[in-house]
Amino acid sequence: MGSNTLELLSPATNADIAIQAITHGADAIYIGATSHGARKSAANSIEDIAKVVDFAHQYRAKVYVTVNTIVYEHELRQVEKLCLDLYKNGVDALIVQDMALLRLDLPPIPLHASTQCDIRTPEKALFLQEAGFSQIVLARELTIPEIKAIVDTVNIPVECFVHGALCVGYSGRCHASFATSGRSANRGECAQICRLPYTLKDHSGKILAKDKYLLSLRDFNASDHLQELVDAGVRSFKIEGRLKEMDYVKNITAFYNLKLNEIISMNPESLSRSSFGKSVPLFTPCPEKSFNRGFTEYFLSDRRPANIASILSPKSMGEIINEASDLHNGDGISYFDRNGQYQGVNVNRIEKGKIITGRKVDIPKGAQIHRTFDLHWQKMMQKESAVRKIGLDIEIDNSGVTAKDQRGVMVRIPLDIHTEIAKNRMDYKNEFSKLGNTIYSLSSYKSTLSHDVFIPKSAIGVIRRKIVEALDISNKITYPIDLRRKENMAFPFPARAIDFKDNVANSLATQVYRDHGVSNIGQALECGKTSLTYGTTLMTTRHCILRELGMCKKVNPKKFQEPLTISNSSVSFTLEFDCKNCEMQLLSHARKNIPNGAKHKFR
Repeated sequence: MGSNTLELLSPATNADIAIQAITHGADAIYIGATSHGARKSAANSIEDIAKVVDFAHQYRAKVYVTVNTIVYEHELRQVEKLCLDLYKNGVDALIVQDMALLRLDLPPIPLHASTQCDIRTPEKALFLQEAGFSQIVLARELTIPEIKAIVDTVNIPVECFVHGALCVGYSGRCHASFATSGRSANRGECAQICRLPYTLKDHSGKILAKDKYLLSLRDFNASDHLQELVDAGVRSFKIEGRLKEMDYVKNITAFYNLKLNEIISMNPESLSRSSFGKSVPLFTPCPEKSFNRGFTEYFLSDRRPANIASILSPKSMGEIINEASDLHNGDGISYFDRNGQYQGVNVNRIEKGKIITGRKVDIPKGAQIHRTFDLHWQKMMQKESAVRKIGLDIEIDNSGVTAKDQRGVMVRIPLDIHTEIAKNRMDYKNEFSKLGNTIYSLSSYKSTLSHDVFIPKSAIGVIRRKIVEALDISNKITYPIDLRRKENMAFPFPARAIDFKDNVANSLATQVYRDHGVSNIGQALECGKTSLTYGTTLMTTRHCILRELGMCKKVNPKKFQEPLTISNSSVSFTLEFDCKNCEMQLLSHARKNIPNGAKHKFR
C-alpha cells in the first residue's frame, strides 16, 4: 500500500460476506481461517478463502487472514502449515498476535501486527516495525494526537478502527473472561462479560449503581473524524465485525466507502484508493440502520469523554424515530418502560398516528422510540445492493483494438476478422459498452477506424470477450505481491512498552523476546497458572465507571469508601483507579481456580 493510498478494511464472517464487502467498496477484507483467529466461531476453509482471493484480486483488493490468537507449543507446526496453505492460495497478509510467527518456517508472506498486540506507544510500534511487521493495527483507545505520534515514528502503514463494537479493556491484555469462565479472549473465545449487568458497591456495602451495564460500551463511530485521521497519517481504516451479518457489512462498508471518496475528491492529486473499481450502492447507507448500541467517538478528541458506555442496555439502539408515520408494518421497535427496562415489540400497523402492536404494551408518554428492525430496509438489503465496475478505455483502428483499464492493465486485440464496406453506420461505442456481467464498464471510446470499414456485431462480441479474457489473465500475471519485511535482530524491545510477560504461550515467542534483549519472560495465564490471588489485574481500561456515573474523583469529592467492587450473580471484581493516567483496573476479587483452566506449558 502506497503512502498516499487509503484502504477501507472490512470484516467478513464468511466468503459470501467477504465478496459483498468488496462489491460495496472495501479495498481489503479480513477473514478467519480454519483455526487461530480471534473469533473462533467465524472460521473458514482454505477453499472458501481461495474463492475470496480470486474475487478480490480482480479489483486488486487485498485479503488478510487473521491468525491472531496466542499459539500453544503443540500447535506451532499446525499454524506453520496453515500459513503455508494460505500463502499458496494467494492471501496477501496474515494478521497475527503471537511473536512465534516470526520464528516459524513461513513463506515470505507479510505479517500485520494485530490490535491484540496492544499498540499504544511509538516505542511499541517502532519495535514491531523493526521486528518485521508490514502494517500495525493500533489500540482503539488512542486520541488523534497519540495516533499521529505513532505514525510519525514508523514508516509502515498504520491501521485504525473507525467503526463497530468496542472492547472495554485494552485488546490483548484482558484476562477477565478466562479468569471467570475458562474462555480466553486471546484464544478467540471471549465470554463477553463486559455485556453483563453489575452492581457497584463501596467498601461499606453502599450501593452506588444497581444492575447497570457498567462495562458495556457504545459502538465506535469515527466517521466525523476521517479527515483528521487522514491528516494524521492513518492509511487503513478498519470496520469491526467478523461476527456481523451480511446487511451490516454491506451498509457500513458502503457508508465509509462514500466518506473516503469524498475526502479523496477534495485531494485528488495527493490521495487515492488502494484498490480499483467504482462501487455504487443501490441504497442510501445509514449506520443507524445496522446493529448499534448508540455511538461514541471514544477517545479520539478527548482523553476524558463522557457517555461512552451504554449502561442501560447492551442491546441495539437502532435509529431514533420522531414520528409514528416513519414506521412501517412489520418493523421492530424498542423503548425504555416505566421501570427503566429496555423493551422490544413488533409493529402491526400505524393507525391514526398511533403504533398498534401485536401485544399489549405500555409505552410511557414522551418515551424515545428506537427502530431496531426496518422491514423495508431488510428486504432491500437481501437483494443486489451495489455494483462495482472497473473503468475501461477502448481505442480502435483499422488493425486492432487497444483496451486499458484503471488498474493499468493494457491489452491489444488484432482485427483479424474479415471486414466489408459499410452499408449503414454502426454505433461502435455502444456495442463496445455492452460488457454485461463482467467487472468492466466503458469509461472512454476513441476510434480512428476508416469510415468505409464495417465490423459485424457478432465480430464485435467476439472482440469484447477476448478483451475481457485478456485483461483478466494479464491482471493475474501482473498482480503485485508484497513480501515480508526483514527482522532487525539488533533492535531492542522497548522498556516502556507493555509488560512482555503477557501472552507468551510457547518457546518460539519466548525466543523472540530473548533475541531482542528481554531476560525476564513469564508465561501467559492460559499456560498452566490455575489459580488467582486477590488483586491480580485482569483488565486495564481507559473507561472509568466513576466518570461515566458523574463521580470522577478529580471533579467531585469522594462520597464513598474504597475499594469499590462490581458484581453480579456470576462474577465479582475489585476496582482500582489510576487517576494520574486516567485508567481503571479490574482485579480478581478473591483467590479462585480458573474454570477448566488450560495447562499448556512449554520449555
